[in-house]
Amino acid sequence: MAKKITSRRDDYSQWYNDIVQRADLAENSGVRGCMVIKPYGYAIWEKMQAELDRMFKQTGHLNAYFPLFIPKSYLSKEAAHVEGFAKECAVVTHYRLKNGDNGDVIVDPDAKLEEELIVRPTSETIIWDTYRKWIQSYRDLPLLINQWANVVRWEMRTRLFLRTAEFLWQGGDTAHASKKEAIEETEKMIDVYADFSENFMAMPVIKGLKTENERFAGAEETYCIEALMQDGKSLQAGTSHFLAQNFSKAFDVKYTTKEGKQDYVWATSWGVSTRLMGALIMTHSDDLGLVLPPKLAPFQIVIIPIYKSDDQLKKINSVAFDVKQKLESKGISVNYDARNTHKPGWKFAEYELKGVPLRLALGNRDIENGTIEIARRDTLEKQIVKIENIENEVLNLLEDIQNNLYKKALLFREENTFIANTKDDFIKHIDRGGFVYAHWDGTAKTEELIKQKTKATIRCIPLSDQEKTAGNCLFTGMPSKQRVLFAKAY
Repeated sequence: MAKKITSRRDDYSQWYNDIVQRADLAENSGVRGCMVIKPYGYAIWEKMQAELDRMFKQTGHLNAYFPLFIPKSYLSKEAAHVEGFAKECAVVTHYRLKNGDNGDVIVDPDAKLEEELIVRPTSETIIWDTYRKWIQSYRDLPLLINQWANVVRWEMRTRLFLRTAEFLWQGGDTAHASKKEAIEETEKMIDVYADFSENFMAMPVIKGLKTENERFAGAEETYCIEALMQDGKSLQAGTSHFLAQNFSKAFDVKYTTKEGKQDYVWATSWGVSTRLMGALIMTHSDDLGLVLPPKLAPFQIVIIPIYKSDDQLKKINSVAFDVKQKLESKGISVNYDARNTHKPGWKFAEYELKGVPLRLALGNRDIENGTIEIARRDTLEKQIVKIENIENEVLNLLEDIQNNLYKKALLFREENTFIANTKDDFIKHIDRGGFVYAHWDGTAKTEELIKQKTKATIRCIPLSDQEKTAGNCLFTGMPSKQRVLFAKAY
C-alpha cells in the first residue's frame, strides 16, 4: 500500500484530501475548480440520491428537469436574488467557434448571442418563468417539483466535494395557495433533511433559522441543518427556504382562487448537494481512512479468502459463494474479492481505507471449524462466528455499526458544545473550536463585528425551545431574545 494517510491532528486539511483521493472518491479535473467523481465516490452519492429521492416522493414530490442555461434578464427580475449570485455566475456570450489564422480554435466574433445566458447557479428564475404557464387556478396547487441536476458557481478557492465550481445537487421548488401551506412545506423539508442526515448519514444536526445576513438570496426565511465536523468547524448540510411571494410577483405567477379572485402563489425552495459527501467523510473517518455508515456504503460486506493453493481456493469459493448468497437474500450488499493480484493483507488495508463496514475473512481452517472471522470498520474489533448463523450476526452488527457511528458523532458534538456567558468565554471557546451558544442582540452590525473579531458566524437561530431564554448580548449588552449558535464554518 502507499504511504499512510496524514494524521488529523497534524494537518486536518491534508488528512481530508488524502482520504478523498486515496479512497478513490474524487480527484481534481483538467478544468480548474471542477472535480471528477470516481466510481466508488459516485456509488456513495447514488445511495444518498436514491434514499433522498424516495423520501421526496413519499412526501408527494415529482421529479422534473429545467434548462442549464438561464437568460440574463431572468436573474434581473428578482433584485435580491441577482445580487446574491452575481459574483458567482458563469456567462455564455457566443454560440460558435472557428479556426483561427494560426490553426488554433477561436471564438467566432460574429456569433455573439443577442442575450447572454447564465449557466445556472440555481434554478429558481427559469423554474418560475415556467410555472407561470403551469399554474392557472387553485386546482393546479400545490405544485411539488424536485430537480436532480448540476450547478455552476464560479468559486475561486475550491475543495473537493465541499466547494467546487460545478457540483451535483437536488433543488425542490414548490408553489402553494397560502402562506401557511408554504411555511409548512419549508419546515417539512428541513425535517426530511434532518431525518436523512441522522438516520442514514449517522450525522447529528441542529435545525434552525438563518439570520437575515445569511438567508438565501430572495428568501423571506431560510431554515438550515448544521453539523459539527471533527476539526470543530460547522458545516451547513441542507437548507429550505420560504420564498413568500417574491418570485411569483417577479415572474407574475398568479392563480384564480376558489372565490374567483386573482392572487400570487406562495413559494418554497430547498436543496442539498454533493457537499454531503464531504460531511460524511469529516463526521466519521479516522487516520486509517474512510468510515462509512452501512446504510450508505456501496457494499456493506467484503469477503476475503485466505488460501495457499488453488485447491484451497476452490473449497473456500464454494463456502464463500454460499455465505454471499445467504447475506444477499437478506438485502445485504456483498463484494467477494477473490483477486489473485494482491495478498490478503493488502486487501485488508484497501477496504479499511475505503470504509467498508464489515470485513469477513475465510480460510481453510475456518471451513474445517464452520466459522468465519468478522472485523468491524468502526471499532476495528474482530470476532469469530459460526457460518450457520452468519445472516443474523451480520444484520445485528450492521445495525450496531450504524447506531454506534451516530452515538459517537453525537458524543463528539456534546463534548465540543459550549455555553458562553461572557465575551472572554465566547472568544476562548471559538478559538478552541466547536459549537458555542451565546446571546446576540439581533443586529446585522453586531453579527458582522463578531465575525471580524473571531471569524465565527451565526450558524443558526435554533428552533429548539431549550435556547429560548432571554439575556443580554455578550458584545453590546443589549437585550437578546435567545441564545444563537456560533461556530467557525466551511
